[in-house]
Amino acid sequence: MKSLNLSALALKHRTLVLYFMLVFMLAGFITYGKLGQKEDPEFTFRLMLVKTLWPGATAQEMQDQVLDKVEKKLQETPYLKYIRSYAKPGEAVTFIEVRGDTPPKEIPDIWYKVRRNIGDIRQNLPQGVLGPFFNDEFGDTYGSIYALTGNGYSMAELRKLSDRARQSLLRVENVKKVELLGVQAEKVYVNFSTTKLAAMGVDPLTIIGTLSQQNGLEPSGFVEAGGNRLYIRTSGEFNSVQSIANTPVRAAGRTFKLSDVAAVYAGYQNPQSFAFHHQGKPGIALAISMAKGGDVIKLGQDLTATIEQLKHELPLGVNIEPVSDQPKVVKNAVNEFMHSLLEAVAIVLAVSFVSLGLRVGVVVALSIPLVLAMTFIAMYLFNIDLQRISLGALIIALGLLVDDAIIAVEMMALKLEQGWDRVRAATFAYTATAFPMLTGTLITVAGFLPVGLAKSAAGEYTFSIFAVVAIALVLSWIVAVTFTPYLGYKLLPELAHHGEEIDVYQKPFYRRFRALVDWCLRHRKLVIALTLLAFLASVFSFKFVQKQFFPTSNRVEVLVDLWLPQGSSWSNTRAEAEKLERKLQGNPHLDSVTTYIGQGSPRFYLPLNQEQENANYAQLMIMTKSLDDREALLKQLNTWFSTDFPNVRGRAVRLENGPPVGYPVQFRVMGPDQKRVRELADRVTTIMRANPNTRNVNQDTLEQARILKLDVDQDKARALGVSTQSLSRTLNLMLVGAPMTQYRDGDQTIDVVARLDPQNTPSLQTLGDLPVSTASGKTVPLSQIATVRMAFEDNLLWHRNRTPVITVRADIAEGWQAPDVSDQIEPELRKLEKAQPPGYHIELGGSKEGSSESQASIAAVMPLMLFVVMTLLMLQLHSFARTFMVLLTAPLGLIGVAIALLLFNQPMGFVANLGIIALAGMIMRNSVILIDQIEHDIREGAHAWQAIVEATVRRFRPIMLTALAAILAMIPLSRSIFWGPMAFAIMGGLLVATVLTLLFLPALYAAWFRVKPQPQPEA
Repeated sequence: MKSLNLSALALKHRTLVLYFMLVFMLAGFITYGKLGQKEDPEFTFRLMLVKTLWPGATAQEMQDQVLDKVEKKLQETPYLKYIRSYAKPGEAVTFIEVRGDTPPKEIPDIWYKVRRNIGDIRQNLPQGVLGPFFNDEFGDTYGSIYALTGNGYSMAELRKLSDRARQSLLRVENVKKVELLGVQAEKVYVNFSTTKLAAMGVDPLTIIGTLSQQNGLEPSGFVEAGGNRLYIRTSGEFNSVQSIANTPVRAAGRTFKLSDVAAVYAGYQNPQSFAFHHQGKPGIALAISMAKGGDVIKLGQDLTATIEQLKHELPLGVNIEPVSDQPKVVKNAVNEFMHSLLEAVAIVLAVSFVSLGLRVGVVVALSIPLVLAMTFIAMYLFNIDLQRISLGALIIALGLLVDDAIIAVEMMALKLEQGWDRVRAATFAYTATAFPMLTGTLITVAGFLPVGLAKSAAGEYTFSIFAVVAIALVLSWIVAVTFTPYLGYKLLPELAHHGEEIDVYQKPFYRRFRALVDWCLRHRKLVIALTLLAFLASVFSFKFVQKQFFPTSNRVEVLVDLWLPQGSSWSNTRAEAEKLERKLQGNPHLDSVTTYIGQGSPRFYLPLNQEQENANYAQLMIMTKSLDDREALLKQLNTWFSTDFPNVRGRAVRLENGPPVGYPVQFRVMGPDQKRVRELADRVTTIMRANPNTRNVNQDTLEQARILKLDVDQDKARALGVSTQSLSRTLNLMLVGAPMTQYRDGDQTIDVVARLDPQNTPSLQTLGDLPVSTASGKTVPLSQIATVRMAFEDNLLWHRNRTPVITVRADIAEGWQAPDVSDQIEPELRKLEKAQPPGYHIELGGSKEGSSESQASIAAVMPLMLFVVMTLLMLQLHSFARTFMVLLTAPLGLIGVAIALLLFNQPMGFVANLGIIALAGMIMRNSVILIDQIEHDIREGAHAWQAIVEATVRRFRPIMLTALAAILAMIPLSRSIFWGPMAFAIMGGLLVATVLTLLFLPALYAAWFRVKPQPQPEA
């Protein structure tokens, strides 16, 4: 370092340095405008969904015959974390999640292997199984959603209009795909009259066969004549609903029109399985996802322009309105963060001007935009967008990136005060501080290594903290040793002197501080003991600090889940959802209400915990006007759910941050026998409900559903020529309907569905009167061959890694954090678990599990961080003892962290933990600079006692200034819901640790090396 003085080189080529300063400033300004902007950083969704259908099967049959085979094969998946599945009547869904340390580039290959492995067992699945169907785009985010509604327009007309809008939106740059939600499937219904069928002796299955043959599409061949090939096209296929009604049917020796025995008309799927409402009106949603690497702000501008054009093209009465506008959210978030960044810049500048004076402050001030400009260039080159994490990292870095500039310019200013010329002062700053500064900078960067290398979803989510801070700090050192000397040379004046250097450390303040340091050295044992006592007390006090995983989001939306009892009809679910819509009409706290009936909202922001299709489920996304309105509406909703919705399990929540978790408190009950698992889960539910800090305790499996059990007298049925299969088909045809053929209308393929006329649908009492066709062509009442009785069966069965599981879940009371509530409940559950037979256990889930996994991924990188830090310390200090001393100062920040978190009632979570880890690097940075100065003075011939005292006095101003800049720069972040805990942790920890570095570290050094006071010279 001493052989090549970069500061001297910069001053030798001042014009070149000025040129590069201007180039970097201009390039940084340009690249800032080109940086992508997002709400959250991109991270890989390590989850795939596999769905299998088997119409007619019970949940138990789906579990035994389908899920077990699929899960067994999926256990061969590389990097597998777990397999989670559920079985419902006729449907099974499996979620495959791979570990957090799975390399993102290998994810597509893993999903290919899943498809291939399932393909290998497809022939082993029962006959009649449909699928499996795969969804490896489960993590796609539809940040922009628009609602298309129209008064007086049918759903078919809205579908055609929305399809036109979709085509326009797909042409917008950076639009990946556009999904239409809420489209009602069109049907042509053929409603049979049982009276007419029985009177004419017609079997409905005969009619189905006739229609299928009439409308079948088969090749008719071709004729070659005169060198031309002429294809033959036969007529007869259905071209209108009337043509279906006029279809001739021959049965029982007679020919008649279909309309003679059935009413034929066009309609929509009934009962529905999904519907979309906006502001209480049925409509169709256009959900838009952005292409990878796109700029959400630019996309928002293009979408707005396209939507405005569509509004002019749509017919009168049709409206298209935004439901979720992520570009607007991102723009507001980026503006808010930039405002915070400017606040932080102003604070750091104020610190510089007040403490260093105008001219020195200007030197530091000019280094800030230069480092930020160079950081923006690096972010652009490394594809780091402006988003929640990177913007927070910029503010964190801002308080640190001025450290090297302050140290360099403070040393230069000091030497100028002592009478040195500008060139000598600037080059001396490099000689004296460049290598310790570099070591300290790299140690600070190493403090963020666990964040950058953590192999987990949370680690990937927060990676840009490490990336941005590392880039900014390394660049700040380069600026401090090249551009800052140039600025100091230009802006700092040489002071006239008369041959003697001025000792600025004999001013009154420094004399008092020197006396304090001397006192600490003389009472070193007391200082060390008090510091150790404070450290132990802080460790103990952490048990009183609230714990969390990630803070809640500061978005204004409220998500409302409505669950009806298992087995409830879709129409009942719609009625309850519409009841809530009516109660919300005119509410002063909200702007809009969007309802999804039959399944959850699409993933309109990354951490959303998405719900799959369920007839007894509806979700409302309510856009409130402000955070205060959000909180007021949450209270209203919770009151309504307890008083006005007795048949609904309602849940109103804020949006989450970080990886999706769902219910914050969760415990999984697992074991080999489903019945015993349910009994154990009921006991867990009782324990959780007894805790005063839980709310809305429930199980994911829900209660058993009522069914009608048909006990067939097989002897009678066989005698009449009625098989179980034909009986099931006849009942399904009459009660639900069965597709007979398809009517092709333009680009639409519409099912023609045969069913019993809804007006003739039997009640529970008259179900036995349904006519059943026999082999002779006659009909007999159902009650003649079967007995109908009420029964119960499991309607939803969950598996985890092929083991039956029931998850007991709960929300938490206001003012509490999920990990704390989980810790309160867990001891009782462990007692319950010990009393169970082998194979039955209770696993922790929810926020506490997510937090533990994330902390474990960080802990796995801690040895590497420790190795890097120790290596840097050894390179700088060349001493095991001094290296160990620096390491001992790293935990001192916990004293201030505990005080700050308790004093300001901030939770200890993943984000705060990142701050504590990074804090260790900041503290060691100051320790390195101080010990290096002590060693330098001893090498220059000073007595060890004097070297400790004087080095501490001389390093007081730069250490305090850099700490003060970092602490005060956190003030804007302290107001953030997301970054607040980290900001308070860093502010409190760094403040206390800096003071201890200047008092405890000298005492520790003196005690370690048994330094005695310098003998007083004899008079």
